[in-house]
Amino acid sequence: MMPAIAYTRLSKPNKKGKPGVGLDAQQVAIATFAKAEGYDLVEIFSEVETGEGSDALEKRPQLAAAMKLAKKNKAPVIVAKLDRLSRDVHFISGLMVHKTPFIVTELGADVDPFMLHIYAAVAEKERRLIGQRTRDALAELKAQGKKLGGLRPKTALKMQAADERAEALRQVLAELRELSANAIARELNARQIATPSGKPWSAVTVLRVQRRLEGLS
Repeated sequence: MMPAIAYTRLSKPNKKGKPGVGLDAQQVAIATFAKAEGYDLVEIFSEVETGEGSDALEKRPQLAAAMKLAKKNKAPVIVAKLDRLSRDVHFISGLMVHKTPFIVTELGADVDPFMLHIYAAVAEKERRLIGQRTRDALAELKAQGKKLGGLRPKTALKMQAADERAEALRQVLAELRELSANAIARELNARQIATPSGKPWSAVTVLRVQRRLEGLS
């Protein structure tokens, strides 16, 4: 089997101040990938640290150690997702200068350094678009007269998405408006129409969506 080094990272600890299940999930993904591709994991390096900033590598000693061991063993560093290395395309480019091969399990073993640059650039652009959509959502909610207060941007975006999902159900709910909430739930489940959360319909879910639609009217 070929040697490889595993690296996992969380940007911040969970609410209890400890590393969360995210690290475990990354380790499972890497171990599964390594077994399938014929890699022997020599060591696993993990840390809880931000990936932002030009000095990100200096702030992440475990990544530096993983790269050092990988060079010694002439082995790649395996990560579960590209953003576990960084969300910054320039940082990814800097890592490539060190000549340490990186493998991202979600992208596959045959993705070369050039393609990692491309994926990183696409991811970075998507984050900028998400930021713009968040600002647009906040502006729209404010224009609708909703009090934002200390509402976080991500929460505002979720509210906007929930409104859009409810709006998509307006026509079918209008068609069934003469039925009780329980009857509507049964009918929606029979038609295999998914709830906004993807779970089966219940009377409570029906009433919740109806109230949201009333607020949008």
